Amino acid sequence: MNVADSERVSSALEHLGYEFSPRIEDADVIVLNTCVVRQSAEDKAYGRLSSLLPVKRANPNVVINLMGCLVGVKNNQPLRDRFPYVDVFSPPSDPLPLVEYLLQRDAHTAEQAETARRFAVMDGDLMLPHSNLTNHVAGWIPVVYGCSHACTYCIIPYRRGVEKSRPPEEIYAEARSLAAQGVKEITLLGQIVDRYGKDQSDYPSLAGLLRELHKIDGIERLRFLTSHPNWITDELLDCVAELPKVMPHMEIPNQAGDDEVLAAMRRGYTADQYRQLVVKVRQRIPGVSIATDIIVGFPGETDSQFQNTYDLLAELKLDVVHLARYSPRTGTVSERNMVDNVPSAEKWRRFRAIEALQESVAGEIHATYQGKTVEVLFEDKAKKRWRGRTPTNKLVFVETDENLLGQLRPVRITWTGPWSMLGELSG
Repeated sequence: MNVADSERVSSALEHLGYEFSPRIEDADVIVLNTCVVRQSAEDKAYGRLSSLLPVKRANPNVVINLMGCLVGVKNNQPLRDRFPYVDVFSPPSDPLPLVEYLLQRDAHTAEQAETARRFAVMDGDLMLPHSNLTNHVAGWIPVVYGCSHACTYCIIPYRRGVEKSRPPEEIYAEARSLAAQGVKEITLLGQIVDRYGKDQSDYPSLAGLLRELHKIDGIERLRFLTSHPNWITDELLDCVAELPKVMPHMEIPNQAGDDEVLAAMRRGYTADQYRQLVVKVRQRIPGVSIATDIIVGFPGETDSQFQNTYDLLAELKLDVVHLARYSPRTGTVSERNMVDNVPSAEKWRRFRAIEALQESVAGEIHATYQGKTVEVLFEDKAKKRWRGRTPTNKLVFVETDENLLGQLRPVRITWTGPWSMLGELSG
């Protein structure tokens, strides 16, 4: 979500005549786009913001813009008081405050102002930043803003606001724009992306959205994240199974494998219901890869409850596990009403136990690719190797002198590890 937001603000600034600066000391405008989903992310944002004070002192004319979840959608006066050297505070997904500030401060033509405002508003117009035009293979389109589910540990509803679906016409226009600029893969984004259209009776479902996007020439792959177990419908599974451009990969957060912990998290399902869903997804979409999220050390989580989570992951053998140690987020239900009573050392022990388990599971899954030929979309080059992904979102590296950027090529897998694979071009 923040990548998509940052691209939009970069595009708007370019239409005001700005260019990307590789050195922060040379910049006229600095945008710090923040995430606070975890305490470590918020701490990092504060640290980065504090490091900008010397830059501001050295160049009082530099414009500093704080953007994203740290600002939020409600009262940000405490931030303004704490960081008086910040010139502009922008809510998540809203570059317009910065654009308006610059338009008022500096002289710009009417055409520049109109264009910058248009690209700052999420209305379907999107021109990728110039620095991305020659190497942008994958694009991201937010389709649902905010979240109204309010899991007890989650800060997102308080920082990004209530759930709101974007008009489908805007999404289609943005996808066509990205395709025209050479983007091959589009990922639809939402805190609960499956709930797209639930707040608007005349909007299509996520499946309906994907079916229309599937018709756009130039787009080779479609993905979506993040799903919620309660909102994955048969219609959506049919869509993934039937449409060649919709990739067989799903992000289905579990968060815990113990029913009492799940209830305390207010997730709305049991461990067995999650288990049954995984079976159903695999039956309907053969060869699908599934990623999940897990939080260890939730308030009150006992050793046996953690073991239930561990055992469920060992049983299901999911492709990817995004791990987090619980950290209280100010204002959430768990922070107000629960005691963060799992010691840090124990959180780390549980984290590393699942990390080791998943390394073994992922290694086993990747080993099944050995010697097989898979289609890879190449996104960029890392040192001497081209980097791309399979339909199931597996990371593959290929060493070649060819320019593979943006190409879909068959690759024979020659080596597999738990986190990536190596291959050679096949034909």
